[in-house]
Amino acid sequence: MSKAFLIAAPWSNSGKTTITLGLVRYFKNQGYKVQPFKCGPDYIDTIHHSTAAGIPSINLDSIMMSDTHLEEVFEKHASKVDISIVEGVMGLFDGAVKDTGSSAEIAKKLNIPVILVVNAKAMAFTIAPILKGLKEFDENVQIAGVLFNFVRTESHYAFLKEACETVGLQSLGYISPNEDIAIPSRHLGLHIDESFETIIEKAAIHVSEVAERIRKMYALEKTATKAIVPQSETNKKNHSSQRKIAVAKDEAFTFTYVENLNYLRQLGTVTFFSPMHDSVVPEADFIYLAGGYPELYLEQLSQNEKMKKAIQLAVENGVQLLAECGGMMYLGKEIINEAGKSFPMVGIFDFSTSMEQKKLHLGYRKVVFENEEIWGHEFHYSNIKNDEHYSSVANVYTARAKEIDTKLYQYKNVLASYIHLYWGGGNFSWLNTEITRLKKQ
Repeated sequence: MSKAFLIAAPWSNSGKTTITLGLVRYFKNQGYKVQPFKCGPDYIDTIHHSTAAGIPSINLDSIMMSDTHLEEVFEKHASKVDISIVEGVMGLFDGAVKDTGSSAEIAKKLNIPVILVVNAKAMAFTIAPILKGLKEFDENVQIAGVLFNFVRTESHYAFLKEACETVGLQSLGYISPNEDIAIPSRHLGLHIDESFETIIEKAAIHVSEVAERIRKMYALEKTATKAIVPQSETNKKNHSSQRKIAVAKDEAFTFTYVENLNYLRQLGTVTFFSPMHDSVVPEADFIYLAGGYPELYLEQLSQNEKMKKAIQLAVENGVQLLAECGGMMYLGKEIINEAGKSFPMVGIFDFSTSMEQKKLHLGYRKVVFENEEIWGHEFHYSNIKNDEHYSSVANVYTARAKEIDTKLYQYKNVLASYIHLYWGGGNFSWLNTEITRLKKQ
């Protein structure tokens, strides 16, 4: 097992992501093999991590994953590297219900230490009782050290260091504010370009002193072991099924869990295609239209008539298709932008989705079918119009067991919803169903 730690914070907006990116890139630049992870269902941070590390970042989620699957996923990826860096979510103990799904819960389940990042811009010795509470609230959470962020002077840091000493926690130093490493807005689209690379490199320099303290604290050596895939992962492979699977992947469709794709590879051969740039769908028994940012590429998607007709034909011929969030929007009649302009889409469903009057819909979702349930996550600003005549083929609940009106739509062998489902543990029987193609009409 590699060395591992979790970057957490007492509250959000403490700089976890920037510091995580800086640490990942710093250790990579020093020749270490680094595996980034992200607590929770977030797609965007994992894409940022992957840019910094040069390998895919992996989601760890104690709500959508079973304990066994959570441990297997972590061990499988961590066993390949020298150091694993896990970025937490929100505040240390913030979960969907109390601390369920929190960074603290994942740190306990995986038995990895926590490094706290504290936004100390307007804080001095008062941080002592806060740190004391975090330390003593759950003795099974191992806080290995505290890193103070947004601290401008040594005199300010002196108060913070004394606070750590008072409550018996190790201070790992401080990081001064630096606007040059500010990360662009999370929800305006991912523009991973040369400027973003520059931000990551600057962040790596900015956190270098802290990174060296962490290296010494964990006695890091470049001694990565060979990858060891847990036996249960091997046993889950379905050698009897070799379906052809087509996965949408381009600028508009970017949100996929690595372990979801890995599970699809157990079911068959995965081929990627672009609804924006390609004119045909690869020959497939199953098509996956993931979420992303279709609202940023409406003209390109709408004008690609050949692709829209190819997807229509595949659906009418009975190909199994799963569409999530942006993928579902693409299958609708039209997408309406913020200015009210309509862009025709595939038309499998005759409802519309609109970016007008944006409202955030956010949270874990439990999707309950007649014979099974599967967890997922909903995150979107768009709203749906003219879907009153559609009935949901599943009941949908929040993490607090409140039923909500988010629908799971079905047409022939198509399932579509705003919900990003997690099936990386083989927990969605619909995926395993061999569906016989409908005969051409």
